[in-house]
Amino acid sequence: MDMSAAEHKRAASAQASRDSSSTPELNGSDILVRCLQAENVQYIWGYPGGAVLYIYDALYKQETIQHVLVRHEQAAVHAADGYARATGDVGVALVTSGPGVTNAITGIATAYMDSIPMVIITGQVPTPAIGLDAFQECDTVGITRPIVKHNFLVKDVRDLALTIKKAFHIARTGRPGPVVVDIPKDVSLNKTAFSYPETIEMRSYNPVRKGHGGQIRKAVQLLLGAKRPYIYTGGGVILGNAAAELRELADLLGYPVTNTLMGLGAFPSTDPRFLGMLGMHGTYEANMTMQHCDVLIAIGARFDDRVIGNPKHFASVERKIIHIDIDPSSISKRVKVDIPIVGDVKDVLQELISQIRETQQRAEPAAINAWWSQINEWRKTDCLNYKKSDEVIKPQAVVEKLWELTRGSDTYITSDVGQHQMWAAQFYRFDEPRRWINSGGLGTMGVGLPYAMGIKLAKPDADVFCITGEGSIQMNIQELSTCQQYNTPVKVIALNNRYLGMVRQWQQLDYSGRYSHSYMDALPDFVKLAEAYGHIGLKIEKPSEVEPALKELIRLKDRTVFLDVRTDPTENVWPMVKAGKGISEMLLGSEEL
Repeated sequence: MDMSAAEHKRAASAQASRDSSSTPELNGSDILVRCLQAENVQYIWGYPGGAVLYIYDALYKQETIQHVLVRHEQAAVHAADGYARATGDVGVALVTSGPGVTNAITGIATAYMDSIPMVIITGQVPTPAIGLDAFQECDTVGITRPIVKHNFLVKDVRDLALTIKKAFHIARTGRPGPVVVDIPKDVSLNKTAFSYPETIEMRSYNPVRKGHGGQIRKAVQLLLGAKRPYIYTGGGVILGNAAAELRELADLLGYPVTNTLMGLGAFPSTDPRFLGMLGMHGTYEANMTMQHCDVLIAIGARFDDRVIGNPKHFASVERKIIHIDIDPSSISKRVKVDIPIVGDVKDVLQELISQIRETQQRAEPAAINAWWSQINEWRKTDCLNYKKSDEVIKPQAVVEKLWELTRGSDTYITSDVGQHQMWAAQFYRFDEPRRWINSGGLGTMGVGLPYAMGIKLAKPDADVFCITGEGSIQMNIQELSTCQQYNTPVKVIALNNRYLGMVRQWQQLDYSGRYSHSYMDALPDFVKLAEAYGHIGLKIEKPSEVEPALKELIRLKDRTVFLDVRTDPTENVWPMVKAGKGISEMLLGSEEL
């Protein structure tokens, strides 16, 4: 006999009830792990504590995600950050409540300033204790709000899976950035049925990908009518995986190209159209071209203070500016532009290239040739020249030799912040994206070694070198222990000048040589320290020792090696644009002081 509609409804309801009761309930910690597995997370860097012990118990019971126990929470976030920069995947870190969170703040701010996709999971005291000054409680949402793309406090285990999905979606889409998910201890213990959405739609978050067609047509007309064009690119090209499109655009137009510090590698440094890095310590030709071009296309760059110097000086020369960026708030933020294009740089460049190919219009060859003639005149100023020495090791020579020995190989370079960072950017010629890993926006000391650890796990067959200083390396030197435990054989090259070099340089130039607290008076024996952590330590003091030592680092593939390089303590980074000066008002050496 056929069932009535009402009977069908009752049967369906009963079946749904049986299905629901058969769905196993998981606690919040197991749900978190399942979510991370669904996002194909391979590594988590973290440090346990009371508020996250249920999460650590869940990690113990699975084998697909490897947890890396760092020695300080700051290093956990930096290592996850380095992994994300090198791979383009979302980096994941896990820290406990209170001091675990506050120790992670510098790492989160570092990633935020450079738009790095990350999810940072933080423990929190149980929900009933929030706001009562419980042991190891802090206002994670409040503390991190200014330095994250978004943050969440999960108060109900039923919201956890959807929140994790949102966190990864927000972190990797639009302008990337770190997202914090704060999980109270009782939420990590409570149980609910688990399901993880395959896709996510957020009504309040819909970043634009496609650029406006009309604006792109205007940009094409402006570019092809230029007499003194320039292609200026930043870290957005690398983050947007648009290096191939940038190279195609340069091939199509034949225009000069420059990269910011964060954009190095997006365009080959060995290409004759590349004018070098621009900005505060950029090349003479890159900065002069920036100041005197008549049409500038800025792609994934911010016109920040380290790039254009004084905005009024930059605006003193009339030029037309096209600005492509995924983040509308970055456009006309410091410099007024003529043609704003909001969109994913890869998509916009593809459309731009397509429209250029469709038109017969091209820039006037005579004007472009004259422009290149002027650029080549500026190039005759050998702005990166330095005095060679047979007596003392010049830091520039170390970086140059490292590039010669590793050129064309699968190599990643990390750095800390200071003089050594600028020398690495100037003298190591990056031809591929995501090979130069450093802190740009925040300028964080101590990132180099954790960055290298994260990269080495992601790229185990590559050579990973950390170019650092004796000041920066001591900020997270305890991570040599992590390198030993997890077999991440990185190579540390410490350009040791016994000073906080960039501080000393500024004190020499602007403070009449009053070297207030910039001299390192009690350095450890880095060779013995490396050996104490189970690694190889080497020290060199003569220029003749540089090449053999670097070859030894390269030969020792399976060991972490710390090379202490005693360099000239008086060496400065040139060129240099002093604070308040314009981009073309460069000091080219000490003789100009």
